[in-house]
Amino acid sequence: MAQPRLTSYERLDGTEVRAVTRYLGERIDTYLPRHPGLRAATEELGKVIDALLDRRRRAPVQRAALLWLSRVLIVVVVAVSVVAVAIAVRDGVARAGSIAAFEWLPVVESLINDLVFAGIAIWFLLSLADRVVRNDLIRRLHRLRSLAHIIDMHQMSKDPAALLPATRPGTVAGDEVVSPRTMSVRDYALYLDYCSELLSLCSKAAALCAEESTDALVLDTVSEIENLTTGMSRKIWQKISLLRDAPRT
Repeated sequence: MAQPRLTSYERLDGTEVRAVTRYLGERIDTYLPRHPGLRAATEELGKVIDALLDRRRRAPVQRAALLWLSRVLIVVVVAVSVVAVAIAVRDGVARAGSIAAFEWLPVVESLINDLVFAGIAIWFLLSLADRVVRNDLIRRLHRLRSLAHIIDMHQMSKDPAALLPATRPGTVAGDEVVSPRTMSVRDYALYLDYCSELLSLCSKAAALCAEESTDALVLDTVSEIENLTTGMSRKIWQKISLLRDAPRT
């Protein structure tokens, strides 16, 4: 029976995520051309997504190669263990008449050790492909987490207090001098909104990693990044809400 075809609502499409990232970069070029730092962060995110898409294309071949290698090594381990046990048993049987009962203990202990080490080696090889995939995805997720923090640093330098009537630019507020106003209300709102969208795209890129693995560590890291970007976006929208009180000049 043929397998049902996956629709766009059953699996996150990485090419669409990349297209949205590219479109966001075009919007930044159009509406905020004087802010290359934000544009650079968008390009960096695009590179991360491109690497994820390239990895998805190569993943089946890589996994098949690792599975083939692990199976070959398992056969070698089993063969060596069987030969070693057979030789030990043969020698023991041949010398059974001349060996005292207590002298069998080292032989039995050696056989048990060989079987235990063989079992550990087989378990290690059986999980080799999954561990390679997990380590690669975790490395990419760590990069996404770092990128999310960099984007958050961009928005932290944009203080809407400089636009509010209570703190006119260039005046003293308490013991500190408010920085001169360098951006319009429109540019502030766009900048903060684009930062929020970048954080959302970081979350989508992390979700692409979850499409590739069901490993508990990978899924936990994806959830952690989603929670992180959601919290950062919440802070951004608190700033955007303050801009409603700013004069439109």
